[in-house]
Amino acid sequence: MTPEITVVGSANLDLVVEVEYVPQVGETVLGGDLARIPGGKGANQAVAAARLGRQVAMVGRLGADSAGNILRAALEVHDIDTTSLLTTRDTPNGVAMIAVAADGDNSIVVSPGANGRVTAADIETAGALVRDARVVLLQLEIPVAAVEAAARAASGRVILNPAPAAELPSSLLEHVDILVPNQTELAILSGHDGPVDASVATELARRLPMEAVVVTLGAEGAMVVTPDDAVHVPAPKVTPVDTTGAGDSFCAALADGLVRSLSLVDAAAWAVQVGAVTTLRPGAQPSLPTPTEVMQLLS
Repeated sequence: MTPEITVVGSANLDLVVEVEYVPQVGETVLGGDLARIPGGKGANQAVAAARLGRQVAMVGRLGADSAGNILRAALEVHDIDTTSLLTTRDTPNGVAMIAVAADGDNSIVVSPGANGRVTAADIETAGALVRDARVVLLQLEIPVAAVEAAARAASGRVILNPAPAAELPSSLLEHVDILVPNQTELAILSGHDGPVDASVATELARRLPMEAVVVTLGAEGAMVVTPDDAVHVPAPKVTPVDTTGAGDSFCAALADGLVRSLSLVDAAAWAVQVGAVTTLRPGAQPSLPTPTEVMQLLS
């Protein structure tokens, strides 16, 4: 069956420790008990889209270890097609080490492991899973060459979440339909040196070559920028418990809205709601909501 959404990206095992505050350079703080939670931007987006009711496939690589087994099972329990999620021998799975502060902010260090072995040839092998999906979701926790190969191969709409922040070649950006950066990522991609608020975000977004840019603004929601318009989409007011995974659920909800033929602004409005609800529970994948949960928690 052709998926509605194909995610090409990373799968990590998140090693999460709660702390009173995120330590500064050279500082040591005591934290709570270690939690091992399925994560990775690609896998988070795939699970989020599946929990929103979409048919989802994932393309990428897992390590030949217990972490890889945990992550594959976590995807398959949501009926995600993992036939093109390859196992890489003699390579550990990707791991993210996350410190979560009492106010919900976090600090993350990622060891890519098998994610760093994803190649353009893997995209070609995935074939119709990438080519025929209505939306292809991409991020930057796998090599850029593989990301560009997926963007080129897709016939549906291509959404790129340019995280972790990096400068990107125009040969990739020109194959992206919708870019979803946060303020830091937008500044790097547009060559801007300085703070980015909503008004500046509009100017910077229009320097980029895709049809639309949806800038995530954290608690302030998002800005949808096209060549003809710029619309601020406010977020609901919530008290976050853990912001891990909120950006990933935003991207998945945006893709979900586009599959349901919502306008981009309406899809972004849905995405800010889903992203806000994600912050109300700890962990990445365990916090990803269903549509019913979004409505209940925001009512």
